Amino acid sequence: MAQSSPLKKPAVSSSYAQKELDKADKQFDQFSEDIKGLTLDRLNSAPKLETEQQTKISNKEAQITDGLWLKPNRTIGSKEKFNETYRKDFEHAKEYVRFIAENKEIIGESVTMWTKPFPGLPAEEWVFPVNKILWGPRYLADQVKNCRYHRMHMQETATNQHSVGTFYGSMVVDNVVQRLDAIPVSDQKSIFMGASGF
Repeated sequence: MAQSSPLKKPAVSSSYAQKELDKADKQFDQFSEDIKGLTLDRLNSAPKLETEQQTKISNKEAQITDGLWLKPNRTIGSKEKFNETYRKDFEHAKEYVRFIAENKEIIGESVTMWTKPFPGLPAEEWVFPVNKILWGPRYLADQVKNCRYHRMHMQETATNQHSVGTFYGSMVVDNVVQRLDAIPVSDQKSIFMGASGF
């Protein structure tokens, strides 16, 4: 079986056709560079698609409603040993916080997820409703808050404008889509919260 050779540029007879072919080759190389340039830093700086908050709770209602206390549905032990240098971080992460979970992809559907915040701790399965006030460990709320993905698509944009007209080309555009969200609920009327709100 013969191996296929890489594609070669076709030979053209006119100089105009050769210029157009070179221009198309240059645009293809630029597109390849755009794809290669999708580094983690660029993905992290992508704009987030804004969505409306599904659950609106007043401060008065938040003070009256206690909320549901969450416990893991299942737990799977770990053979690893817990590293005691992270004890202080673990104590902070396991504190229970009040939050409202929202499912942005399938509105109203409850959430099932696994957590394992530190090596040496058991893996825990959590099943909880959305759009209600919940009490859960901080590491669970943070994990819900970080449930997002990148949506990439091609967008036709004007690449070059000349006196004879405008040339259009494709460009890779990416956005961050929040799949799940955790909104902090506080009894206090303080605007000073951490970076994640918890």
